[in-house]
Amino acid sequence: MNEVKNHPVGIHVSISGKFDLAVNRAIEVGCVGAFQIFTCSPRQWNASKLKEEEIAAFRSKVAQNGFQTFAHMPYLPNLSTSDEKFYSKSVEVLKREVARCEALGVPNLVLHFGSHMGTSVESGQRRIIQACNEALHESSRSGVRLLLENSASVKNSTGSQFPMIKQVIDDVLDTSRIGVCFDTCHAFAAGYDLHTENAVERTFMDFECEVGLEKLYLIHLNDSKGALGDGLDRHEHIGKGKIGSEGMRAILSLKELYHIPVVLETPVDEEGEDRKDIQTVKKLILKN
Repeated sequence: MNEVKNHPVGIHVSISGKFDLAVNRAIEVGCVGAFQIFTCSPRQWNASKLKEEEIAAFRSKVAQNGFQTFAHMPYLPNLSTSDEKFYSKSVEVLKREVARCEALGVPNLVLHFGSHMGTSVESGQRRIIQACNEALHESSRSGVRLLLENSASVKNSTGSQFPMIKQVIDDVLDTSRIGVCFDTCHAFAAGYDLHTENAVERTFMDFECEVGLEKLYLIHLNDSKGALGDGLDRHEHIGKGKIGSEGMRAILSLKELYHIPVVLETPVDEEGEDRKDIQTVKKLILKN
Protein backbone atom coordinates (compact mmCIF):
# COMPACT_ATOMS: atom_id res chain seq x y z
CA MET A 1 0.00 0.00 0.00
CA ASN A 2 3.05 2.31 -0.01
CA GLU A 3 2.20 3.55 -3.50
CA VAL A 4 -1.19 4.79 -2.26
CA LYS A 5 0.40 6.48 0.77
CA ASN A 6 2.77 8.34 -1.53
CA HIS A 7 -0.05 9.60 -3.76
CA PRO A 8 -2.35 12.09 -1.92
CA VAL A 9 -5.96 11.05 -2.58
CA GLY A 10 -8.98 12.60 -0.92
CA ILE A 11 -12.52 13.81 -1.34
CA HIS A 12 -14.65 16.83 -0.47
CA VAL A 13 -15.90 16.43 3.11
CA SER A 14 -18.48 18.27 5.20
CA ILE A 15 -17.67 20.70 8.03
CA SER A 16 -21.09 20.10 9.62
CA GLY A 17 -21.06 20.39 13.39
CA LYS A 18 -17.48 21.53 13.98
CA PHE A 19 -14.59 22.16 11.63
CA ASP A 20 -12.36 19.48 13.09
CA LEU A 21 -15.01 16.84 12.37
CA ALA A 22 -14.12 17.28 8.70
CA VAL A 23 -10.78 15.61 9.49
CA ASN A 24 -12.61 12.71 11.15
CA ARG A 25 -14.79 12.30 8.08
CA ALA A 26 -11.80 12.40 5.77
CA ILE A 27 -10.18 9.59 7.75
CA GLU A 28 -13.41 7.57 7.91
CA VAL A 29 -13.90 7.52 4.13
CA GLY A 30 -10.27 6.63 3.48
CA CYS A 31 -8.61 9.88 2.45
CA VAL A 32 -4.83 9.64 2.26
CA GLY A 33 -2.90 12.89 2.51
CA ALA A 34 -5.53 15.34 1.22
CA PHE A 35 -9.13 16.53 1.45
CA GLN A 36 -11.25 19.56 0.53
CA ILE A 37 -13.86 21.59 2.40
CA PHE A 38 -16.09 24.63 2.15
CA THR A 39 -15.36 27.04 5.01
CA CYS A 40 -19.08 27.90 5.24
CA SER A 41 -22.38 27.00 3.61
CA PRO A 42 -21.76 27.01 -0.16
CA ARG A 43 -25.29 28.20 -0.93
CA GLN A 44 -25.36 31.32 1.25
CA TRP A 45 -23.65 34.70 0.99
CA ASN A 46 -22.97 35.06 4.70
CA ALA A 47 -20.56 33.05 6.82
CA SER A 48 -20.59 32.59 10.58
CA LYS A 49 -17.58 33.89 12.47
CA LEU A 50 -14.78 31.40 13.00
CA LYS A 51 -14.28 30.37 16.62
CA GLU A 52 -10.76 30.26 17.99
CA GLU A 53 -11.28 26.85 19.62
CA GLU A 54 -12.56 25.39 16.34
CA ILE A 55 -9.63 26.85 14.42
CA ALA A 56 -7.17 25.34 16.90
CA ALA A 57 -8.85 21.91 16.86
CA PHE A 58 -8.97 21.81 13.05
CA ARG A 59 -5.34 22.88 12.64
CA SER A 60 -4.21 20.35 15.24
CA LYS A 61 -6.02 17.38 13.68
CA VAL A 62 -4.85 18.29 10.18
CA ALA A 63 -1.23 18.43 11.37
CA GLN A 64 -1.49 15.23 13.40
CA ASN A 65 -2.77 13.30 10.38
CA GLY A 66 -0.50 14.84 7.76
CA PHE A 67 -3.21 16.18 5.46
CA GLN A 68 -2.87 18.75 2.69
CA THR A 69 -6.06 20.80 2.83
CA PHE A 70 -7.97 22.66 0.13
CA ALA A 71 -11.01 24.92 0.36
CA HIS A 72 -13.53 25.70 -2.37
CA MET A 73 -15.31 29.00 -2.94
CA PRO A 74 -19.08 29.01 -2.31
CA TYR A 75 -21.35 28.55 -5.34
CA LEU A 76 -23.13 31.92 -5.39
CA PRO A 77 -20.31 34.36 -6.32
CA ASN A 78 -19.60 35.06 -10.00
CA LEU A 79 -16.20 36.67 -10.54
CA SER A 80 -16.76 37.17 -14.28
CA THR A 81 -20.17 38.85 -14.17
CA SER A 82 -20.86 42.20 -15.82
CA ASP A 83 -23.38 43.09 -13.09
CA GLU A 84 -21.37 45.56 -10.99
CA LYS A 85 -23.34 45.06 -7.76
CA PHE A 86 -23.18 41.27 -8.03
CA TYR A 87 -19.50 41.44 -8.98
CA SER A 88 -18.61 43.63 -6.01
CA LYS A 89 -20.41 41.25 -3.67
CA SER A 90 -18.59 38.28 -5.23
CA VAL A 91 -15.17 39.91 -4.80
CA GLU A 92 -15.91 40.58 -1.14
CA VAL A 93 -16.69 36.87 -0.65
CA LEU A 94 -13.40 35.97 -2.33
CA LYS A 95 -11.51 38.28 0.06
CA ARG A 96 -13.39 36.81 3.02
CA GLU A 97 -12.62 33.25 1.97
CA VAL A 98 -8.91 34.01 1.62
CA ALA A 99 -8.97 35.35 5.19
CA ARG A 100 -10.86 32.30 6.46
CA CYS A 101 -8.39 29.95 4.76
CA GLU A 102 -5.51 31.85 6.32
CA ALA A 103 -7.07 31.51 9.77
CA LEU A 104 -7.72 27.77 9.31
CA GLY A 105 -4.28 27.08 7.88
CA VAL A 106 -5.72 25.98 4.51
CA PRO A 107 -3.10 26.98 1.92
CA ASN A 108 -5.17 26.71 -1.28
CA LEU A 109 -8.55 28.16 -2.28
CA VAL A 110 -10.25 26.81 -5.42
CA LEU A 111 -12.40 29.23 -7.41
CA HIS A 112 -14.50 28.98 -10.55
CA PHE A 113 -13.97 31.36 -13.44
CA GLY A 114 -17.69 32.09 -13.56
CA SER A 115 -19.94 33.33 -16.36
CA HIS A 116 -19.44 36.47 -18.44
CA MET A 117 -23.25 36.70 -18.71
CA GLY A 118 -23.37 37.15 -22.46
CA THR A 119 -20.74 39.89 -22.75
CA SER A 120 -17.48 38.28 -23.94
CA VAL A 121 -14.80 35.89 -22.75
CA GLU A 122 -12.29 38.75 -22.78
CA SER A 123 -14.42 40.96 -20.53
CA GLY A 124 -15.06 38.06 -18.17
CA GLN A 125 -11.34 37.40 -17.99
CA ARG A 126 -10.62 41.03 -17.17
CA ARG A 127 -13.04 40.88 -14.26
CA ILE A 128 -11.66 37.69 -12.75
CA ILE A 129 -8.11 39.05 -13.09
CA GLN A 130 -9.20 42.20 -11.26
CA ALA A 131 -10.89 40.12 -8.56
CA CYS A 132 -7.78 37.99 -8.00
CA ASN A 133 -5.54 41.05 -7.90
CA GLU A 134 -7.77 42.77 -5.35
CA ALA A 135 -7.95 39.70 -3.12
CA LEU A 136 -4.22 39.03 -3.30
CA HIS A 137 -3.31 42.67 -2.70
CA GLU A 138 -5.57 42.94 0.33
CA SER A 139 -4.06 39.74 1.77
CA SER A 140 -0.45 40.53 0.85
CA ARG A 141 0.88 39.01 4.09
CA SER A 142 -1.07 35.79 3.57
CA GLY A 143 0.31 32.61 2.04
CA VAL A 144 -3.04 31.43 0.66
CA ARG A 145 -2.88 30.54 -3.02
CA LEU A 146 -5.79 30.94 -5.46
CA LEU A 147 -6.40 27.93 -7.69
CA LEU A 148 -8.34 28.64 -10.88
CA GLU A 149 -10.54 25.66 -11.78
CA ASN A 150 -10.97 24.99 -15.49
CA SER A 151 -14.54 25.30 -16.78
CA ALA A 152 -16.70 22.79 -18.66
CA SER A 153 -17.35 25.06 -21.66
CA VAL A 154 -20.99 25.69 -20.76
CA LYS A 155 -22.66 28.75 -22.28
CA ASN A 156 -21.00 32.08 -21.34
CA SER A 157 -18.21 30.36 -19.41
CA THR A 158 -14.64 31.59 -19.21
CA GLY A 159 -11.63 29.42 -18.45
CA SER A 160 -12.59 26.29 -20.39
CA GLN A 161 -9.55 26.31 -22.69
CA PHE A 162 -5.91 26.24 -21.61
CA PRO A 163 -4.92 29.48 -23.40
CA MET A 164 -7.69 31.31 -21.51
CA ILE A 165 -6.32 30.04 -18.21
CA LYS A 166 -2.79 31.02 -19.16
CA GLN A 167 -3.86 34.56 -20.06
CA VAL A 168 -5.50 35.08 -16.67
CA ILE A 169 -2.51 33.68 -14.79
CA ASP A 170 -0.13 35.92 -16.74
CA ASP A 171 -2.11 39.02 -15.82
CA VAL A 172 -2.39 38.30 -12.10
CA LEU A 173 0.24 40.45 -10.41
CA ASP A 174 1.36 38.05 -7.67
CA THR A 175 2.27 34.98 -9.72
CA SER A 176 3.54 33.14 -6.63
CA ARG A 177 -0.03 32.91 -5.29
CA ILE A 178 -1.93 31.79 -8.38
CA GLY A 179 -2.26 28.29 -9.77
CA VAL A 180 -4.63 25.78 -11.35
CA CYS A 181 -7.04 23.11 -10.16
CA PHE A 182 -7.57 20.72 -13.08
CA ASP A 183 -11.07 19.20 -13.09
CA THR A 184 -11.12 16.08 -15.26
CA CYS A 185 -14.88 16.16 -15.90
CA HIS A 186 -14.75 19.83 -16.92
CA ALA A 187 -11.77 19.27 -19.21
CA PHE A 188 -13.47 16.31 -20.89
CA ALA A 189 -16.68 18.31 -21.34
CA ALA A 190 -14.62 21.14 -22.87
CA GLY A 191 -13.14 18.81 -25.50
CA TYR A 192 -9.90 17.60 -23.90
CA ASP A 193 -9.80 13.82 -24.36
CA LEU A 194 -8.90 11.77 -21.27
CA HIS A 195 -10.35 8.32 -21.93
CA THR A 196 -7.15 6.53 -23.06
CA GLU A 197 -3.49 6.58 -22.03
CA ASN A 198 -2.45 8.30 -25.27
CA ALA A 199 -5.23 10.86 -24.95
CA VAL A 200 -4.22 11.68 -21.37
CA GLU A 201 -0.60 12.13 -22.42
CA ARG A 202 -1.62 14.48 -25.25
CA THR A 203 -3.93 16.54 -23.05
CA PHE A 204 -1.35 17.09 -20.33
CA MET A 205 1.31 17.80 -22.93
CA ASP A 206 -1.00 20.54 -24.19
CA PHE A 207 -1.44 21.76 -20.62
CA GLU A 208 2.32 21.84 -20.12
CA CYS A 209 2.82 23.83 -23.35
CA GLU A 210 -0.03 26.28 -22.76
CA VAL A 211 -0.05 26.73 -18.97
CA GLY A 212 2.86 24.83 -17.42
CA LEU A 213 2.66 21.86 -15.06
CA GLU A 214 4.44 23.93 -12.41
CA LYS A 215 1.16 25.83 -12.01
CA LEU A 216 -0.86 22.67 -11.32
CA TYR A 217 -1.51 22.20 -7.59
CA LEU A 218 -4.65 20.05 -7.47
CA ILE A 219 -6.62 17.59 -9.62
CA HIS A 220 -10.36 17.23 -9.16
CA LEU A 221 -10.71 13.62 -10.26
CA ASN A 222 -14.26 13.21 -11.51
CA ASP A 223 -15.65 10.93 -14.18
CA SER A 224 -18.13 12.47 -16.64
CA LYS A 225 -21.78 11.68 -17.30
CA GLY A 226 -21.50 13.63 -20.57
CA ALA A 227 -19.63 12.79 -23.75
CA LEU A 228 -16.36 14.33 -24.90
CA GLY A 229 -16.81 18.01 -25.78
CA ASP A 230 -20.53 18.24 -25.04
CA GLY A 231 -20.15 20.96 -22.39
CA LEU A 232 -22.09 18.97 -19.78
CA ASP A 233 -20.85 19.62 -16.24
CA ARG A 234 -22.15 16.43 -14.61
CA HIS A 235 -19.80 14.43 -12.42
CA GLU A 236 -19.95 10.63 -12.34
CA HIS A 237 -18.51 7.92 -10.10
CA ILE A 238 -14.91 6.93 -10.85
CA GLY A 239 -14.77 4.54 -13.81
CA LYS A 240 -18.52 4.61 -14.45
CA GLY A 241 -18.66 7.60 -16.82
CA LYS A 242 -17.52 8.47 -20.32
CA ILE A 243 -13.90 8.91 -19.25
CA GLY A 244 -13.96 5.42 -17.76
CA SER A 245 -11.54 3.29 -15.76
CA GLU A 246 -8.82 3.33 -18.43
CA GLY A 247 -8.77 7.10 -18.51
CA MET A 248 -8.87 7.42 -14.73
CA ARG A 249 -5.99 4.94 -14.38
CA ALA A 250 -4.00 6.77 -17.06
CA ILE A 251 -4.36 10.09 -15.20
CA LEU A 252 -3.29 8.50 -11.93
CA SER A 253 -0.31 6.76 -13.57
CA LEU A 254 1.11 9.75 -15.45
CA LYS A 255 4.46 10.26 -13.74
CA GLU A 256 4.39 14.04 -14.20
CA LEU A 257 1.23 14.16 -12.05
CA TYR A 258 2.11 11.65 -9.38
CA HIS A 259 2.95 14.25 -6.72
CA ILE A 260 -0.21 16.30 -7.38
CA PRO A 261 -2.96 15.79 -4.77
CA VAL A 262 -6.17 14.27 -6.13
CA VAL A 263 -9.55 15.24 -4.67
CA LEU A 264 -12.83 13.61 -5.73
CA GLU A 265 -16.12 15.50 -6.10
CA THR A 266 -18.19 12.49 -7.11
CA PRO A 267 -21.93 12.13 -6.39
CA VAL A 268 -23.09 10.80 -3.01
CA ASP A 269 -26.64 9.61 -3.63
CA GLU A 270 -26.38 6.75 -1.16
CA GLU A 271 -24.41 6.29 2.05
CA GLY A 272 -20.95 4.86 1.45
CA GLU A 273 -20.55 5.92 -2.17
CA ASP A 274 -17.76 8.36 -1.30
CA ARG A 275 -15.82 5.55 0.41
CA LYS A 276 -16.35 3.29 -2.63
CA ASP A 277 -15.00 5.94 -5.00
CA ILE A 278 -11.91 6.45 -2.82
CA GLN A 279 -11.34 2.67 -2.79
CA THR A 280 -11.69 2.54 -6.58
CA VAL A 281 -9.02 5.22 -6.97
CA LYS A 282 -6.67 3.37 -4.60
CA LYS A 283 -7.11 0.16 -6.61
CA LEU A 284 -6.36 2.01 -9.85
CA ILE A 285 -3.17 3.44 -8.33
CA LEU A 286 -2.04 -0.03 -7.25
CA LYS A 287 -2.56 -1.32 -10.81
CA ASN A 288 -0.02 1.15 -12.19
